[in-house]
Amino acid sequence: MSTPSSFADCAAIVTQLRSCLLELEHVTESLQLNKLAGREWFQLLEQKLIPQVSDSAYLVAAVCGGTNIGKSVVFNHVAGTKASAVTPLASGTKHPVCLVPAGFTATHDLNAIFPGFELRSWERSEAALEESPSSLLFWRSDDSLPPNLLVLDSPDIDSDARVNWDRADMIRRAADVLIAVLTQQKYNDASVKEFFRRAAAEDKVVLLVVNQVHLPDDEPYWPLWLNTFCSETGIRPQVVYLTPHDRAAANENRLPFFERAWPVTEDAPATTTHGPRRLHEDLSALRFGEIKLRTLGRSLQLLLEPFAVEGYLNEVRSRSQEFQTAGELLSTHKLAEVENWPSVPNSLLVYKVRLWWQSQRSGWSGAIHGFYNRVGRSLTKGYALLYEKFAGPQEPPVNVYRAKEWEAILSVVDDVYQRLNWFLELGNPLLQPRLAALLGATSRSELIQTLRAKHEACDLEGELEQLVHEELDAFRQESPEWYQSLRHLDAIAAAARPMTSIVLFVTGFGPVGHVVGQIAADAAVTSAVHVAGDVVAGSVTAAVGENWISQGAAAGAGWLEARFRLIHESFAARRAAWLAGLLQAHLLGSLPHDLQAAAHLPDSAEFTRVSAAVSSLREFVDQTVARA
Repeated sequence: MSTPSSFADCAAIVTQLRSCLLELEHVTESLQLNKLAGREWFQLLEQKLIPQVSDSAYLVAAVCGGTNIGKSVVFNHVAGTKASAVTPLASGTKHPVCLVPAGFTATHDLNAIFPGFELRSWERSEAALEESPSSLLFWRSDDSLPPNLLVLDSPDIDSDARVNWDRADMIRRAADVLIAVLTQQKYNDASVKEFFRRAAAEDKVVLLVVNQVHLPDDEPYWPLWLNTFCSETGIRPQVVYLTPHDRAAANENRLPFFERAWPVTEDAPATTTHGPRRLHEDLSALRFGEIKLRTLGRSLQLLLEPFAVEGYLNEVRSRSQEFQTAGELLSTHKLAEVENWPSVPNSLLVYKVRLWWQSQRSGWSGAIHGFYNRVGRSLTKGYALLYEKFAGPQEPPVNVYRAKEWEAILSVVDDVYQRLNWFLELGNPLLQPRLAALLGATSRSELIQTLRAKHEACDLEGELEQLVHEELDAFRQESPEWYQSLRHLDAIAAAARPMTSIVLFVTGFGPVGHVVGQIAADAAVTSAVHVAGDVVAGSVTAAVGENWISQGAAAGAGWLEARFRLIHESFAARRAAWLAGLLQAHLLGSLPHDLQAAAHLPDSAEFTRVSAAVSSLREFVDQTVARA
């Protein structure tokens, strides 16, 4: 038997499960799954379980049995009032009658509770005894009933009138609990047993009332009657009551109902008795949760079937995997992926490194280097003009890089459109609507015009300078020893700067020699750049100024060389990311993000909560409902 808190526990679990499912459905809209409202198991949860575990939950108790066995007497006792006509004549009740709690119809629809019946107001006790071809159900409110109990008196189930059978079947389907009234004369009746076989097949909750028992003489016999009845119908009674044969007490609505243990065992012999019970109190209070759990047990178990909640969770997992695959193919990282993104010219990068190092100089060292740098720029400017006269105008390195980058951008755009059209042709139902709208709304020429305008507006030199400063500032912070060593070398170079320049000029290097000498004198750049050799300066070697570089400084130069390589890679990555951002903003929109978000839904808090609620329900059913 379930504990008093079991029904409350069940209500909490079922309510939580429904709430979690609705939250999960909301966050999984992008998966395009069938709606929960159209699933049979969710309708069971929504339309049956939730109403039946709410604060307004109720029981429909139907008194059923054969002819002239005192059903109306039991009905009156269950109702707690003399509501139905009591007659010693056979085949008394032709139509079911129902008592409902006061105010019940303000919040509940009786037509929905009793489908198939034509409801009539019950104003006369004799109305249910009158013949009619229609399936009528008479009802009225009664203040004596508990607020959670509806009581029905049903037609005789062994009547010769077939219509009585049909009405009794409709009552059986509508009722939560059947109160089976048996007597010594009717417990083995074929028609009665057939009716209750159907009830057993539907796993109906049945309370057995053995009426008109002669106590104590019949104590040894009623277990035999019930054993025959239960074994031949499959009924497992929730409770067994005995009522004595006392016509006066029956007419006055004061019959005692004695509960008996069932099945009979050594620990619970048939003679075990309790004080008289009041049936409406048993149904509405003491046994309400117990009976409710039994009536809801099958529905709770259906929610745990593979096709129900677990099936829905598996659908979410499977569809999310499809979105993950699509998301990986359509990610902005993949779409903007370029095998050979152009590298920024070394000369431009070296120039930005020089500017950074010059910003680190101060005092007499800075003054000396500054003076000779100005002289060098004047000389190299004249040399550049002379060179252009013979070789033609020279394109600035940043313009050369910009042109190469634009070629890479056009290549990426071409590849993106090829992939998108390929996905569209595949007809993937998840992507096709989005891709069709996406490709139809943004033409290729419009996208290229937008990218062209954005690209021309880019301050490439400014971006490179910012990156150089970030990386070399990091070098200064992370390797202060190497940084100080290079500053020391730079000071030595400042002292040697005048002699170096004179020697280079006299030996005939002229402006070119000055360029080489300037680089050699900038010890920091010599270490960072010329040790890199072919990576940075190409034709300029590390030989000049080599005697100035100590073994420790050379190690620092190697570290700085790696930083130099990293600047190349970082700048290319930043430019590719810039393009990816534009593609997402002006072509793909939120599609890649939406796909990735959908792919991770099985990891969401909403999915986890539904899984936890299902586990709680399974544990509850295993421990409580299955043994009820």
